[in-house]
Amino acid sequence: MGWRNWAGTQHARPARTVVAGDVAAVAEAVTAAGRDGLRVTALGSGHSFTGVGTPDGVAIVAPSDPGLLAIDGDLATVPAGMTLRTLDELLWHHGRALANLGDIDAQTVAGAISTGTHGTGTHHPGLAAQVRGMEIVLADGSVARWGAGSDELRTGRIGLGALGVVTSLTLATVPAFHLHAVEETLPLDAALDVLDGPDDHAELYWFPHADVVTAKRNNRTTADGPHRSRAAEWLGDELLGNAGFAALCRIGESAPRVVPALNRFAAARFAAGEYVDRSYRVFTSPRRVRFVEMEYAVAREALPEAFAAVRQAAQRHAQEVTFPVEVRIAAGDDIPLSTAYRRDSAYLAVHVRRGRPHEAYFAAVEDAMLALDGRPHLGKLHGLDAAALRERHPGVARFTTLRDRLDPERRFANAYRERVLG
Repeated sequence: MGWRNWAGTQHARPARTVVAGDVAAVAEAVTAAGRDGLRVTALGSGHSFTGVGTPDGVAIVAPSDPGLLAIDGDLATVPAGMTLRTLDELLWHHGRALANLGDIDAQTVAGAISTGTHGTGTHHPGLAAQVRGMEIVLADGSVARWGAGSDELRTGRIGLGALGVVTSLTLATVPAFHLHAVEETLPLDAALDVLDGPDDHAELYWFPHADVVTAKRNNRTTADGPHRSRAAEWLGDELLGNAGFAALCRIGESAPRVVPALNRFAAARFAAGEYVDRSYRVFTSPRRVRFVEMEYAVAREALPEAFAAVRQAAQRHAQEVTFPVEVRIAAGDDIPLSTAYRRDSAYLAVHVRRGRPHEAYFAAVEDAMLALDGRPHLGKLHGLDAAALRERHPGVARFTTLRDRLDPERRFANAYRERVLG
């Protein structure tokens, strides 16, 4: 059976695919792969743009049964193959929530955490910082359970699938909360001020060639409104955010000269106004127009220079690009493969619709980010190999030391993991 990722940029035909209902089934599949001399990859939902999740040999679908979810105070033990969308709903019904999320909820819990998914917010690190325990099947088929005090957990929370097959994760949760969302269009020269404001979570969307920016600010609230009606939600998320945006992309591709005007039009209508909703409904949005993406993290203080460099690259190389640049921030952490390792970070993500040329645009942005000591998101497109990544990312050596100990025969290697880890 063939496999491809969400963006259609990665394809594979595994030797076999195992859908595991529990940790014992995962252990059996890993042991059998070892006997047959096959490599192993845990399958997520395919939302990485790189080959990090591309199966080579045996593909294993980790347990996802909602019945495996266990709540104990502020901790939730979650089956690794469960999607964030399912987890968010289940946690809410238990009166709990994750403190922060990215903007896509189709990822599996293990996939999102293993690739370094993050949201936005001055005081909020990425999802992996919420991990308090991990159950993982190692190369010899044994089952390890890493607790909060272990070096394995501190080092391996973001693991790219290179350490083993994660079967469950214990996550810190918070009491369920609502967010007050304010989305507005601002002049370009005032945009970055939003990220220095007092908001719990803030992010920016800049459409290339537009002189305005859409700012999204989300804050915890006990207020009961205002609410978006079902009609307004459909209009914003489905008509404008997906179907209408797809039409705009097609127009821009057929008539590149009108892209600047289209982007100015889209930027003025991208904001959804003001509303209150459950936290996870505000954090995440449906993404049906498929795209490719590259994202770099720079030190927080380098953001103004980085944003200016991205705008210059877009001016030169994104004449036909109708997708916005996304700008977010996050607190630093101590996770070796995290883009925010030991520094508060700003993130700049560039997107191009699937199937359209992106190489020159992404290369120009990458060159600018590398000049600012940028680090690539390893689940998104970039051009670095192991030597280049190790040179600019101080946590890589610590991680590869753990990998060498746990998987010396590279049972969990694939072409991409070899490229970035050696």
